[in-house]
Amino acid sequence: MVGVGIDGEESSLARVSIVNYWGAVQLDEFVKQKERVVDYRTKWSGIRPSDMVRAKQFEEVQKTVAALTKDRIIVGHAVHNDLKVLLLSHPGPCIRDTQYLAAKHKVTSSKRPALRNLVKQELDVVIQGGEHSSVTDARATMAVFRLHRKEWEKGFRPLPAPGAGASNKRKRVESSEPAAPTPPGRGRKGVSSGLSTIVKRTPQTKSTTAVKTASNNWWTTLNGIAGKGSMKL
Repeated sequence: MVGVGIDGEESSLARVSIVNYWGAVQLDEFVKQKERVVDYRTKWSGIRPSDMVRAKQFEEVQKTVAALTKDRIIVGHAVHNDLKVLLLSHPGPCIRDTQYLAAKHKVTSSKRPALRNLVKQELDVVIQGGEHSSVTDARATMAVFRLHRKEWEKGFRPLPAPGAGASNKRKRVESSEPAAPTPPGRGRKGVSSGLSTIVKRTPQTKSTTAVKTASNNWWTTLNGIAGKGSMKL
């Protein structure tokens, strides 16, 4: 985020990063500002005037994010903030918020743990020690989620395979029996900013790929990126 408006006190989205389940970067774009930037907040944001040279329009980045996250599970830390600044929404059952889940499962005593504190506690990795990197934050968030995924996923219903809803609809139309009522609680809810990580929504089948790819300390290799910020052991 960079500062715009009077004295640069108003925050404006300047960079959006998305990684997949294995920490590979799917999107990392700077966002062109519609107002004059008063304070780049480089000490914390890592953003510099030179980064705006290759920045893209907000609407273009927003459209790309919407396409990437459609029919997918979003993993993020206080992800409602990320969606808010992007002016996007996402179905509640497809959101995994590490801040909320860590508090719910009593991983931390804080109701709203900061990402840097949660990562240090769970992974013994230091992030955000200086200039921030949204890619590093995204990878760290995914690392925490993967560490607790088995336990945290117990509170969510298994998601149907993509396209299953349309198939079921056709079957109900063809059937002579009346259609069953739609269960409540299926609408969209919550928006936020700082979108960071996604997991592709797939049928509930076991995958051997993740087992072969992951290692006990897989997150320690996630700082090999062409960008600012890093993870430190």
